[in-house]
Amino acid sequence: MVVAECFVNVLIIQRVPYTEIDWGAYMQEVEGALNGTWDYSKLKGDTGPLVYPAGFVYVFSILYYMTNYGRNIRLAQYIFSGIYVLTLALVFRLYSKSKKVPPYMLIFICCTSYRIHSIYVLRLFNDPVAMLFLYASLNLFMDGNWTMGSIIYSFAVSIKMNILLFAPALLLAYIATLGLKGTIKQLGICAGLQVLLGAPFILTDPIAYLKGSFDLGRVFLYEWTVNWRFLPEDVFLHPGFHVFLLLIHIALLAVFSRHWYRYLASFAKLQPFGIGIVSQLFLLPFFTANLIGVAVSRSLHYQFYVWYFHSLPYLLWCTPYSVWLRLCILGLIEMSWNTYPSTSVSSAMLHICHLLLIVGIFIKKSETKPLEVENRKAM
Repeated sequence: MVVAECFVNVLIIQRVPYTEIDWGAYMQEVEGALNGTWDYSKLKGDTGPLVYPAGFVYVFSILYYMTNYGRNIRLAQYIFSGIYVLTLALVFRLYSKSKKVPPYMLIFICCTSYRIHSIYVLRLFNDPVAMLFLYASLNLFMDGNWTMGSIIYSFAVSIKMNILLFAPALLLAYIATLGLKGTIKQLGICAGLQVLLGAPFILTDPIAYLKGSFDLGRVFLYEWTVNWRFLPEDVFLHPGFHVFLLLIHIALLAVFSRHWYRYLASFAKLQPFGIGIVSQLFLLPFFTANLIGVAVSRSLHYQFYVWYFHSLPYLLWCTPYSVWLRLCILGLIEMSWNTYPSTSVSSAMLHICHLLLIVGIFIKKSETKPLEVENRKAM
């Protein structure tokens, strides 16, 4: 399937017209830094100011030079097709180690989504680059390489801030596996890398850098929202609505965190014995934490689909639903993301699917305990 995807991507690049959205703006933003502008507030493109951390600047500066100052779009598309295939390989490795999802479901990840192929090779967004490093870090964590995993994870955060949605599960994984001292060390690595990457901008104007790259109060445009179209625009933009979503986010994390810690503690005990299926105990907290963040996001734009697309089959196979209902949920989610512009019906349908996923995972959470017992017997 990975080999087949190479051909599919080439076919898409050759036959489907490229659509300019953010690539040109990315090139303008990094060009400013390459020309010696270290004040983050002065780095801008056609779509507005630079709103990503420093890792984004370094990665897209490399792409800037590789693609003849951003002008060789076709080469950029092929680079992103490589990112697509490499991401797919990393995701398949996670699925293979966990043995949770039937192999035929990998076809869904591989071939079925028009929107995902579009995001990678027809739009050239930065979200796929961040997710590539995220999945690389998860592979490293599952292999017990915590320090390198923390470095790669932190680098993913420095490309786009959505990677922080996985952070609650990662914190619990640190505590359960490494203890307090080890947790402090890994958090120091993550923070230290952020400071190191941002140093040129921090030394110039730390406030401008922090405000520009980690702006938690950023206001999204109503016209691009995928998930809140059924709300009036004044409600969508109201600060009280954002606070309400934050409180729901915190509440859901609190509800799930005790169970995540139990899973991760079991993972820490069983991992040294090399039991492959124990990876299920590791992946579920990470994928669920991210799903919760996506479900209560203040706004989802079309490129944000890659934030959780590759984890959807895994999450659905962690619910008690029938195979047909799982497939229906996948289809409805795909339909919601492919409806452009979004409608009240498509955005409401997306929320219903997210709710079914979260409720289903919560209902089935108790079924993880027998897995622990089974693995202990196998030992």
